[in-house]
Amino acid sequence: MLPSNDNPGPASGDDPASPLRRFGPVVAIVAVVAMVAGFVIVGSGDDDDGEDGTDVAGAEPSAVNERPDGAISYSEAQKQDLDVSFPDSCDTELGTVAIPVTFAPECFADVEDNGGATHPGVTQDSISVVVYSAAEDDPVINFVTGPIANDDTAAEVRETTAEFIELFNTYFQTYGRRIDVHFVEASGNAPDEVAAAADAARAIEEFQPFAAIGGPLLNNAWSSAMADAGVVCIGCGLTGGHDFHAARAPFLYSEAMAGVQTNLHVANYIEARLAGGTAMHGGDDVKDQARVFGHVYFRATEEDDTEAELLYDLLGERGIEIADGAKASYSLRDLAALPEQVSSAITKMKAAGVTTVLLQGDPYGPSLVLAEATEQNYAPEWVMAGGQLFDTTAFGRTFDQEQWSHAFGITNAVARLDRESSPPTLLYRWFTGAEPPAPDTAGVLWRNPLLFVSALQTAGPNLTPQTFQEGLFSLETGALAITNRQSAYGPVSYWEELGITSDYFGVDDMTEIWWDAAAEGPDELGREAAGMVRYVLGGKRYLPDGWAGTQDHLFDPAGSTTVYETAPADERAPGYPSPAG
Repeated sequence: MLPSNDNPGPASGDDPASPLRRFGPVVAIVAVVAMVAGFVIVGSGDDDDGEDGTDVAGAEPSAVNERPDGAISYSEAQKQDLDVSFPDSCDTELGTVAIPVTFAPECFADVEDNGGATHPGVTQDSISVVVYSAAEDDPVINFVTGPIANDDTAAEVRETTAEFIELFNTYFQTYGRRIDVHFVEASGNAPDEVAAAADAARAIEEFQPFAAIGGPLLNNAWSSAMADAGVVCIGCGLTGGHDFHAARAPFLYSEAMAGVQTNLHVANYIEARLAGGTAMHGGDDVKDQARVFGHVYFRATEEDDTEAELLYDLLGERGIEIADGAKASYSLRDLAALPEQVSSAITKMKAAGVTTVLLQGDPYGPSLVLAEATEQNYAPEWVMAGGQLFDTTAFGRTFDQEQWSHAFGITNAVARLDRESSPPTLLYRWFTGAEPPAPDTAGVLWRNPLLFVSALQTAGPNLTPQTFQEGLFSLETGALAITNRQSAYGPVSYWEELGITSDYFGVDDMTEIWWDAAAEGPDELGREAAGMVRYVLGGKRYLPDGWAGTQDHLFDPAGSTTVYETAPADERAPGYPSPAG
């Protein structure tokens, strides 16, 4: 039979890996904060009816498709008493892949014949995958990441990536094929659509990939080109919302949460927790006033304007209005115009009498927004309402601390584990016997590939974009956790209000946080200082329909956490002997 992988050896790639040092800190924080992506959970669990009225209605398993032929999970084989074999990398007591990761995916059975070349980029022995890397000298990314730069080199990033891919090739069921990785460095900056399209054309012509991983941050040209060419694309950029992905099925997927999904969480959270109350968490000038809402958001593409309008509609349906004249955005496309945009935004908030600003930001922009608020002697409540990384400890420390001491809200990141206990670091150390050569970027180097290979198992030996989607949609979700984000793909009931019939984005749940300027400890990159994100109720997570009935535990250290030294007992990974000896 063909096992998971019958051709051991290092993962290959014809292009040298491009440096991620400039953008690395940003994406590394995402991965370190998130800890374990929930897309690998298999098997349904009990609904959570615990403290605080947080029952999770609508948390039924997401599996709606039959799996493609030949994709036989361990639980299915046991249930049907099938005469099949599993790779040596299967833990036959748990029925999961034997790697020390909490919520590891199920094992899948070997097959006699993988069908050979089932699709362009797929042969009997290999699967061609290209990985997009941002240009080292991208001025937009440099501008955003300046406050937390790291010193990982291109060689270190390449070595770390190669080892993670080798681990996946070794332990996951790939039906006798190896994942062949080719790195493609961007020829332009994050917003450059012409360069992104040219990079995609070059990658497709040179490597004829079945799949691509990653993409430019501020345009959709790369992901559009991949989908047009019939290439599966995982995490192909921070732009391109749910409708964009759905229109290009079955090619585009993200392990993150779509903006429209975040906005449903935000609307439900505000309805349950903030509407009709006073701005008690704001500065002296507003804390006794009835809440008046304003909205400031980061605008990368026109789609962000569309999503903002959806948020206003969702709030309106709940009887909540954004104050007249209190809607503002800012963009990083024209850095010279950014100060003027920020100044205008704060002027609008003050003029409208806003006590509570819904902030949907990027990693850098909020520092200017808060500084301008101080300049205009304005201290509202700052509600973290989704965005990119401004809700982390590392970036929070770069903001005006007096302003940010009034910050709270929700995030799809999970309660943090100590850096040394983070899954990518532990996994790399377990597999190789050494520390990741690129410690600050190790987190980003495994997440999208992990989604890819988890779905690859479920696609079966007849690998095509359609079977890839069918397999991904067949994965079931389990109970909510603390250190794991729940993810479901395909039809999911709790997104029906948004008109989503098939979900191409992964993360579904969020947790509540607040900024504690006095707390001391390590940030996501291990640097000790004052100022920390606190996770309410230890990081308890909620599906979009789970916020009703929750209570206000904000700005109360009791019951909250900043960093877990070790995961909760029921969320610790199993131990396996290290293959490194």
